[in-house]
Amino acid sequence: MQAAQTTIDPAEVAKFEAMAAEWWDPNGKFKPLHMLNPCRLEYITSQIAAEFDRDLDAQAPFKGLRILDIGCGGGLLSEPMARLGADVVGADAAERNIPVAQIHAEQSGLEIDYRHTTAEAMAAAGEQFDVVLNMEVVEHVADPLAYLTACQQLLKPGGLHVCSTINRNAKSFAMAIVGAEYVMRWLPKGTHEWNKFITPDELYDLIESAGLRPVDRKGFVFNPISWSWSLSSRDLSVNYVTASVKPG
Repeated sequence: MQAAQTTIDPAEVAKFEAMAAEWWDPNGKFKPLHMLNPCRLEYITSQIAAEFDRDLDAQAPFKGLRILDIGCGGGLLSEPMARLGADVVGADAAERNIPVAQIHAEQSGLEIDYRHTTAEAMAAAGEQFDVVLNMEVVEHVADPLAYLTACQQLLKPGGLHVCSTINRNAKSFAMAIVGAEYVMRWLPKGTHEWNKFITPDELYDLIESAGLRPVDRKGFVFNPISWSWSLSSRDLSVNYVTASVKPG
């Protein structure tokens, strides 16, 4: 378990522990994630379908795939993956998130293996997955390269890694911190630290250094007029997502 201490930032975990009970409130502290979730799911499901040749219109299209949702929170991504037929493990370093996720899954009639653990601990135990979902986590860890290396170790050869985070520039400071935390008050002040944000090129370099091969990246773009999110091939200026594979 010593490796589990390499990337967990206790102060970051404490922030999310304090918000645990609000995970499933669409108008609560996780409102931004609820708003973003359809866009995230569109990207994730399309990448998995393409990589594993699955038909999203089929019944249980992800049946037979083992998926890890690392930093699962209350299960906003774990539950849709389970509904699509995947064998899902949801892991989070914030202990209070796990019972919230377990209760909601039970109420939803879903079987999901939720665990209070870390990527490093699971990698050390030899766990293997077809897909690792690593969404909005890498900007909260103490050592991004060590963390991404653990995610790579958790993948089977040919496995898919989907990772999203926030760009580091003046626009992201204005929108993700000033806008979301101070103006809209969607998130508690101090949820994000701008100096921990990672540019797309930096993330690509980290992913490659961790032993993965980047294959795609897109932006998540918020439209204040339609009050909705969409995917963009060009605009990665604030929120963005990447897909990479582990060489077979």
